Amino acid sequence: MLARTREPGFIELFTPKLVTVFREGYGLAAFKADVLAGLTVAIIALPLSMAIAIASGVSPERGLYTAIVGGFFVSALGGSRFQIGGPAGAFIVLVLATVQVHGVDGLILATFLSGLILFAIGFLRLGTFIKYVPYPVTVGFTSGIAVIILASQIKDFLGLSLIGPEPGPFVPKLQALGAALPTVSVSAVALSVLAVLTILVLRRYRPHWPGFLIAVALATLAAWLLDLPVETIGTRFGGIPQTLPLPHLPELTVEKITSVLPAALSFALLGGIESLLSAVVADSMSGRRHRSNCELVAQGTANVAAALFGGFCVTGTIARTAANIRAGARGPVSGMLHSAFLLVFMLAAAPLASFIPLAALAAILVIVAWNMAEKHQFAALLRGARGDAVVLMVTFLLVVFRDLTEGILVGFGLGALLFLHRMSQAVEVDRANAITQADRADNGEVPYAAEIATDDDIVVYRISGAFFFGAAASVAAALDRIGGQPQAYVIDIAAVSVLDSTAAATIEGFARKARGQGATVYLVGASPAIRHLLRTHGVRPPHVRFYSKLDGAIAAARREKESA
Repeated sequence: MLARTREPGFIELFTPKLVTVFREGYGLAAFKADVLAGLTVAIIALPLSMAIAIASGVSPERGLYTAIVGGFFVSALGGSRFQIGGPAGAFIVLVLATVQVHGVDGLILATFLSGLILFAIGFLRLGTFIKYVPYPVTVGFTSGIAVIILASQIKDFLGLSLIGPEPGPFVPKLQALGAALPTVSVSAVALSVLAVLTILVLRRYRPHWPGFLIAVALATLAAWLLDLPVETIGTRFGGIPQTLPLPHLPELTVEKITSVLPAALSFALLGGIESLLSAVVADSMSGRRHRSNCELVAQGTANVAAALFGGFCVTGTIARTAANIRAGARGPVSGMLHSAFLLVFMLAAAPLASFIPLAALAAILVIVAWNMAEKHQFAALLRGARGDAVVLMVTFLLVVFRDLTEGILVGFGLGALLFLHRMSQAVEVDRANAITQADRADNGEVPYAAEIATDDDIVVYRISGAFFFGAAASVAAALDRIGGQPQAYVIDIAAVSVLDSTAAATIEGFARKARGQGATVYLVGASPAIRHLLRTHGVRPPHVRFYSKLDGAIAAARREKESA
């Protein structure tokens, strides 16, 4: 006899993996491994966090605040053993748009509210629904974000001088950049190319070396030694503070909260998707299993904490999480140490950051955008089913030319409609027929008894598949096509996997029509849940009779026929 699987309790669902690791036993060897992994990830995250912040329209130190504070809480409270949190390239588009409309204070407030939303989603155990975003939508919006990030870095990559602020929308941005091409800086291009080549060469021949940091260091050293006329963090932002700010929030008013709420919802939606995708990648690499709702609670807490310290959106980052696992991390301590190392770097080396050329950080984000593009998956979906290709392209084009949130919502809606259409096509209504034993061996069908098909007074039909509102019309049409005046209808629904209220109303309407013709309806194989739903919609004896087995229903129909 199989043992019954016990459902995890509330405490188990929301117990951070950090607690689990210490319960299992955490020794000095594991701590040493986590120190090395945390240092490795911190070296990767240092230039990346600043680059993402600058591309998002805020000062570079806010990216460090986000990685330090938010990353610590993601690791300490999360449901994934190896998740690394921090600013992510996927948020650049949303954050930049929010800053342009609501300012930095509005961004911080939106981040704070998104944290509360994520916390509520996880606490109410709604994390499962975030996983229902179709794969074409995920690939479409990720590739769209990659294109937008790439376009946003052209100015600093080429050292262009624009007249006025850089436009936000994609087409006007390209037009402005094209008009500014005569102002291209040879020095900036040289540093950008140097950084890109350094990253690519190290990735090819020394994949375990911190390519991003080495590329930035080389570009900074070259700009300083050659006294190149390029824009740096110091010339644009005046350097980076050597301390964390005191926790605070901007002024809270009903009008301000209402105005930034759409942005907060977008942050929460994208953050939930990105963090759970990252957790799934971590599971596949480590063989572990994350807790979705615990992870979302941690993400919510991290966003609230990051906002209090002047940071912005925090989420699980796939690249840094994968690097954490490859570096030999044993548990969440590595992620907490990654935050601590970043804090030390900021406190000790902040003055040096002012010499970093913006062209080098733009080169990093060009590489990030190229890696985000999911080129192979994009091409595979285009070659696949037509419906998936449509969802992919609609999502991609809306993200690039309209809005990220609009692209996700429309793509999700199209994906859902496509799924419903496919499911409605999968439902089958078959009339009983005489199938030989040999035929059954060939095609695997389970036939009804041959003598049933020859009885004109007892009509037997089998419905299989998902009988829901999308398929109700086709099932009703099939039932309406039943000819003659039989005395009994036997409808086998044992193979129905799903039955909703629309399907129940369809059966009730058919039973009412049969009753008007003096015929009895026998329903076979209804599960207790389906039977309860049918009874709720008026499908009940004496006009409709329930049987668990087909033979019993047929025998009852024959007895009624003989007694008539």
